[in-house]
Amino acid sequence: MGKNTLRLLGSLLVLYLGVPLLLFVVRFIKAPQRGFHVAGLFASLGISIGCASLSLVIVIILGLPLAYVLGRSTRPVARLLEAVVTLPLALPPVMGGIILVYLVGPYSVVGEAFGRRLTNSVYGIVIAMTFCSAPFLILSARAAFATIDQGQFDVAATLGHSEVSRFVRVALPAVGPEIRAGITMTWLRAFGEYGAVTILAYNPASLPVYTVNEFMARGIAPTLAPTMLALAVAAGVVAVSRLRLPRLRRVDPRMITPEAPAPVQSEPLRFDVTKNLGTFHLDIQHTSHSLNLAVIGPSGSGKSVLLRALAGLYGTRVGEVSFRLGDGAARPTGRYTVGYVAQDFALFAHLSVWQNLMFAVGVREGTAAYWWHHLKLEGLENRYPSQLSGGQRQRVALAQALCHAPDALLLDEPFSAIDMPRRRELRRELRRLQRETGLATVVVTHDPEEAAVLAQEVIVISGGRLLQSGTVRQVFSRPASSHIAELLGTTNLHRARVTHDGLVGSGGTAIPLAPVDFSTGTDVLWTIRPDRIELGSPGEPSADHSMFITLSGTVTDVADLGVAVDLFVRLDEELELHVRVADSVDFRVGQGCIVRIRGVDIDLWEDSAAGHALVAAIPPAAPGDTAA
Repeated sequence: MGKNTLRLLGSLLVLYLGVPLLLFVVRFIKAPQRGFHVAGLFASLGISIGCASLSLVIVIILGLPLAYVLGRSTRPVARLLEAVVTLPLALPPVMGGIILVYLVGPYSVVGEAFGRRLTNSVYGIVIAMTFCSAPFLILSARAAFATIDQGQFDVAATLGHSEVSRFVRVALPAVGPEIRAGITMTWLRAFGEYGAVTILAYNPASLPVYTVNEFMARGIAPTLAPTMLALAVAAGVVAVSRLRLPRLRRVDPRMITPEAPAPVQSEPLRFDVTKNLGTFHLDIQHTSHSLNLAVIGPSGSGKSVLLRALAGLYGTRVGEVSFRLGDGAARPTGRYTVGYVAQDFALFAHLSVWQNLMFAVGVREGTAAYWWHHLKLEGLENRYPSQLSGGQRQRVALAQALCHAPDALLLDEPFSAIDMPRRRELRRELRRLQRETGLATVVVTHDPEEAAVLAQEVIVISGGRLLQSGTVRQVFSRPASSHIAELLGTTNLHRARVTHDGLVGSGGTAIPLAPVDFSTGTDVLWTIRPDRIELGSPGEPSADHSMFITLSGTVTDVADLGVAVDLFVRLDEELELHVRVADSVDFRVGQGCIVRIRGVDIDLWEDSAAGHALVAAIPPAAPGDTAA
């Protein structure tokens, strides 16, 4: 369907809606008598405007919190409540009025309690209008609230904002256009309500009731005035709803004296966390031995759930979490302050950069000015998140978290939305912050390189369970299973069986080694770094035959990376080696070759997992052991 067809279909609906309005205006202009002189016209207009406005206030005060709860809840009771709220839309207004009679009629319990004054009065008009119009605001706001990124609520919570504060300062501004539209529809629906008002409160007359009475008594001529007034009021309300509030004044942080935060001397994190989310179960215990911890795992492994538990977003019921700070005291969940950087940074779109920095409860302007300058945000203070690049948003998110003077910094996939060149630069910037602030940091990532750069210690998780822990060197050099090796991106990891003179792979390739500390027949895992393998042509002598193990193979792939060349050499049906050389090579796919490896370059350990899952905690490194 082409664009012109779509425009034609849309134009037909516009004509259908617009032509009757135009014809009415023409008739209004030409009519000698329009009905402005008829008694009761402006009184009924005032009643409709006043009652519709009061009804809207009631719906806003009660309906927006209800919409927020429905939009943020996935429980069955929330869906039931939503169905109840929707039912008045399905009822003809007259039937709605009849139902209301059973609630507030003169002989009902509620009606008796109010002295039978809830019908045939302005109270009845407001009740009828509220019943018929409330679903418009509640349902539109509920749908809007459901679209808000959970990360924004998480960040606001870690910045010290209560649930009510998050509702007012995060949720409402985030869905402002949708709420304005819902408010407009709700007021107009209330203003024009006739059926339920007629049943519940025929007198005093609202504008629709007045108009029908005039039409029944005197014909169409006297109805021109109330109809034109209704159109004018509706047009005015729609115009007001389109107005946009002016943004707050611009700020200049250069006029604020920076205040460096007090130094924090964190100590390693300890946690014992259990959390159920539907059918997913997280159960992880760990005691860190380093300030900077990385959590690695595949999508759905529970990394973000663990980080949210450490941030206190699930409360204290998930288990024990404590950061030991400079005073030596272990502070449990809720007793420490964390800086939390959510995925995609979760900045508040309705706030400028400076307002985002000042969003934390109790933040001082001097502290915000310090981090504004320290993280190189000069010139960005009056921009909004939509006007920033990925790297700029990341720095703003870090500054926002640091402005709250946290005891620890938690980062959830902090660089996933940033291109590789900027990612390397920002990693270095975060490393600098780790050194300067002395903060304990926990970085959740699926990128092994990122984990190695930003942490001294790593835990690998999958399916909500801890698979392996230790220093970066320990975990990366000796993954406890092939499954963990895959998660770490380890290349050249292979299974073999120990023989009396070396190793034999499942494909039959024999690798002669000096005596190893495993008995014959033991299943082992072995690996070698790609850059520790030499590549040569068949028959080409090596510099020192005694140092190298020589194996024959066939080149299966060649990839020139610019700064290095990656080759893949198949030794048998089950064994393929990844080789990396710094210089250009003349090997082609399908060409025979030899590979030379040194026995001392092979890392070898028992394959105790014998499958794809293992819970293995490697002891902490000795003092001075550094990350690879």
